[in-house]
Amino acid sequence: MARDPGSRAKIAVISNDSSIDPVGACVGMRGSRVQAVVNELQGEKIDIIPFTPDPATFIVSALAPADVIKVVLDEDKNRIEVVVPDDQLSLAIGRRGQNVRLASQLSGWDIDILTEQEESERRQQEFLERSNMFIEALDVDEMIAQLLVSEGFDAVEEIAFAPIDEMEEIEGFDEEVAEELIRRANEYLARQQEAMDEKRKEMGVEDGIAAIEGLTPAMLVKLGEAGIKTLDDLGDLASEELVSDTSAPLRDFDLSLDDANRIIMAARAHWFDDEDAVAETEAVEEADAQS
Repeated sequence: MARDPGSRAKIAVISNDSSIDPVGACVGMRGSRVQAVVNELQGEKIDIIPFTPDPATFIVSALAPADVIKVVLDEDKNRIEVVVPDDQLSLAIGRRGQNVRLASQLSGWDIDILTEQEESERRQQEFLERSNMFIEALDVDEMIAQLLVSEGFDAVEEIAFAPIDEMEEIEGFDEEVAEELIRRANEYLARQQEAMDEKRKEMGVEDGIAAIEGLTPAMLVKLGEAGIKTLDDLGDLASEELVSDTSAPLRDFDLSLDDANRIIMAARAHWFDDEDAVAETEAVEEADAQS
């Protein structure tokens, strides 16, 4: 349940008995049950929504009475993007943002609402940006760049590691073109990696951090920008501080809390090595003293 007391409430209901309609049971004959509650709450409006474990379906229901055309889930960030008809935007948002706010509280998801026109304009802008990125990175003409974007390629990395037979399936591409694009993509990534590694060294991020498996040169630069330059700096962090907090240096990378924990434990490994060395030294000194 999510409420704006005195104004509106959204309630999700479910029945363990398949013969019972949970929404109908709460609404009652001609709305008698819910209306009685509304009267007791001095007119507070109540939206009764069928609960479902599918977040997309649940959020669409929670945004009623607005119609939803499309949803895009980002499970890692617990965020959902909802597209509504242009004339439904104000209805989806609600007065002073009430409808979308209550739907967000009810579902536990952050909700972004776009109109069809806004989504179309954004798609066009993203298409243009990706095309220009491929033109610059791969030194190709606009037609080839647009073909790559149309085929669903979003990054140079995807081209660098794409199977040749998959690239050949693109209209107008043959084996020679596919091999050349993959070669250029790999050369571009190598140049990027080299530049990032050089920047990492200039920032003073030590080689010990760079040796940790799973940290890319781009991640190392982000760590350097955040002042994390030694194994001790990295080892002192909690997993959330590395990847999930608002100010986490690696927040924008595809790393889970488990990944973060593994990286941090790798940074702390030398602590245990140092402890073992100290214990060994103390044992030798104690044996010498006894002899």
